[in-house]
Amino acid sequence: MHIQFINSIQQISPAQWNALCPDGYPFIRHEFIAALELSDSTTAETGWQPQHLLIFSGAQLIAAMPGYIKTHSYGEYVFDWAWADAYRRHNLPYYPKWINAIPFTPCTGPRLLCAPGMQSGELIDRVVQTLSTYCIEHNLSGWHCLFPDDNLSEQFKQRHIPQRIGCQFHWFNHHYKSFDDFLARMNSRKRKNILKERKQVKEQGFYFSSKTGTQLTPEDWDLFYQLYRNTYLKRSGHAGYLSAQFFHSLGATMHDNLVLICAHNSTHERADNTIAAALFIRDERTIYGRYWGCMEEFQFLHFETCYYQGIEFAIAHNIERFDGGAQGEHKIARGFEPTLTYSNHWINRQDFAGAIAHFIGQEANAIKHYAEDARAMLPFKNKDE
Repeated sequence: MHIQFINSIQQISPAQWNALCPDGYPFIRHEFIAALELSDSTTAETGWQPQHLLIFSGAQLIAAMPGYIKTHSYGEYVFDWAWADAYRRHNLPYYPKWINAIPFTPCTGPRLLCAPGMQSGELIDRVVQTLSTYCIEHNLSGWHCLFPDDNLSEQFKQRHIPQRIGCQFHWFNHHYKSFDDFLARMNSRKRKNILKERKQVKEQGFYFSSKTGTQLTPEDWDLFYQLYRNTYLKRSGHAGYLSAQFFHSLGATMHDNLVLICAHNSTHERADNTIAAALFIRDERTIYGRYWGCMEEFQFLHFETCYYQGIEFAIAHNIERFDGGAQGEHKIARGFEPTLTYSNHWINRQDFAGAIAHFIGQEANAIKHYAEDARAMLPFKNKDE
């Protein structure tokens, strides 16, 4: 068994990498990771230096992990700023660190790719040993696996890599036939609130269109990037993590996984009356709400474009789950259910490792209680109603 790190996914062929991908999960495919690299979204300059782990048996690639050397914690969605601050207060460097993650993508899925029958306890032992040794030899503060599937996270936990728990809100398709069918599960007050929001969007002159697959054109990506960039500039003063080239690359290599929903305003003076758009990425079972942009803010337009239109698409295409991204308690009233997420964290220094493990344990209890409280706030009718 031979293990090596590469500093670009271009150093391995798409066929070799994708042969390890276990299902339709889109974010770990060679095309997605390559789009990030080719668009200069993940570079040493952006604080996302690719450092992917490959495991070979002879000449055959049998396992892989997408990985990055990070010099900050932006774009991860598992927040360790307090840990970094503790290091700083002790005059110690927390950065750089190594993370096994999909950049800017807080979506649970495979993080250790393995050829069929190869994900053994022995292999995971080698991964843990290799990553820990790599961090020690390169003076990294530790390694982190973000948003893995339950099985891998539990495997790491059994090997004393502390498991951190988070909470997101996902929508689940309970065999709905229509959006009205979904609303029928809700209590009267919550159902009326959603109908009121949707009515206000319509009364402002909005209508919606969607494009998928080969319907999407380079002009669509230029327009979407303009909306995406405009929104980031308004909210944070920078143009966003991703470039126009990233969206064009996705359109060229992953168009079958893309859904672009645009909001048009019939009363707008511009010839091109597209005011906002949401880009979703999908596989057979899940639609992921990923990117949003708008020219102007309108009441409830974000909810309609990013959530209600996504739900309608999921119902129409028999998609089981809608992952709306990180955080967002406002999703509860719109039928998104609390869903636990996981990460695992190996810390190089034993004194900090103990303190962080203790914090993670305490935090886990609070997160579980939070998820229970959130579930009690869901807008659905009680079974006896």
